[in-house]
Amino acid sequence: MRLAVLALGFAAILQSQPLPFTPHLITTDLRGGYQTVVADLNRDGKPDIIALASGGSELVWFENPTWQRHLISGDLPRAINCAVNDTDGDGFPEIAVAWMFENEASKSVGKVGVLRHNGDPRLPWKLQQIDELTTSHRLRWADIDGSGRKTLVNGALTGAHAAAPNYGGDHAPLVMYRPGDWKREVISEANEGVQHAVLVAKWNLSDRRDSILTASFSGIHLFQSTRNGWTRTELAKGDDSPCPKCGSSDIAIGYLGKEKFLAAIEPWHGNQVAVYTLKNKLWQRHKIDDSLTDGHTILAVDIDGDGKDEVVAGFRQGAKSIYIYSEGKSGWDKRVLDSGMGAASCASADLNGDGAPDVVCIASSSLKWYENTTPRRR
Repeated sequence: MRLAVLALGFAAILQSQPLPFTPHLITTDLRGGYQTVVADLNRDGKPDIIALASGGSELVWFENPTWQRHLISGDLPRAINCAVNDTDGDGFPEIAVAWMFENEASKSVGKVGVLRHNGDPRLPWKLQQIDELTTSHRLRWADIDGSGRKTLVNGALTGAHAAAPNYGGDHAPLVMYRPGDWKREVISEANEGVQHAVLVAKWNLSDRRDSILTASFSGIHLFQSTRNGWTRTELAKGDDSPCPKCGSSDIAIGYLGKEKFLAAIEPWHGNQVAVYTLKNKLWQRHKIDDSLTDGHTILAVDIDGDGKDEVVAGFRQGAKSIYIYSEGKSGWDKRVLDSGMGAASCASADLNGDGAPDVVCIASSSLKWYENTTPRRR
């Protein structure tokens, strides 16, 4: 089986084969850069970049292609996450945002709101607060019923009574809000300890409904909405070390042709990149790297158009680098995309309209995009 190569040892660093990316620096004046989101905010057909930084009170976006900076809101202290969706059908997206976040639940207010433009998205947006949920941490939009209308998903980092260093004895809420009344609805409170990642995706490519994956101390779980409510399925337990260095931290879904795989950073803020492949209906774990320090972002994207996704992973401490892993003949090959860029978050989109997926990453003070110059395979 072609995927059997995944079980073979650690990735090899191919320093002699430079990656086909050209870096472009957008800004270096962020304070606590934490998340980047790509979306067309001004309805000109070009994807723009939102830069969320937790160290100040401003949420800003950069307009493609000049990367002119615009203020969305200056009243969002300790912002931690945002997500974009056109909830009212006017062609301009709204931005859900979580702010006033702290890792310690006892100090985290966890405000959640929705930002709307005032006719010109280049001017400051209007904020409507919709909830307060302790340690609100990951916001995502999901079409849970296949109707095309999306609900807002909010994954709290921990339960309200969790405390360092082990964050044990409590469960982290996973909730949602339907646009309009914005009433909080509980999806699950089953994940234990720290619930770090929430991923929305079509679990099968033929699905009409979105599914939700979480990465937490409990491992990797799949949540699906049915007529009888939500189901929760364990996919993997993640790292089996004692908590708080247990379970899983960040998750991505990729494909090698038609064969699906999961890629994860493990454990929480961990040092490992793991790839999971399905065998006999069980997800088998393959550790392909253990050299990260404070791993914090992971993507799966087909960089060269050959039908096989690469894995992009970034980490914030130590060497502070971004790596790209590609399936090779004897395992997963690892190359450096950016040495010294301590990426907290990366996203992928075709930023310059040439048909190739580019990568954009945010670090503590910097925002960069990496232009994909790979010759496209037809």
